[in-house]
Amino acid sequence: MVGNFWSALDRRGKPLRSFQTIVNLIAAATTKTGLKVHAELNTETYPSGIKVSDAELAQVKIRRDKFHGDWNCEIQPRNPSH
Repeated sequence: MVGNFWSALDRRGKPLRSFQTIVNLIAAATTKTGLKVHAELNTETYPSGIKVSDAELAQVKIRRDKFHGDWNCEIQPRNPSH
């Protein structure tokens, strides 16, 4: 997939060769109904190798979309007051 990712083209036929190009493309997305998208590149580093137990993962409230729920989902707060 990485090879395909870096050889992909945007709608204008320009190669997606940098993360900033991809972020700009996402940020420019709009719809006829007025959707506006904010996107920015996060360059922070995060620790790797953190293990999440099955019990911890079971506590994550995930709502899967009807269309390709394996790809399209949202993580919802456990408590609506937060």
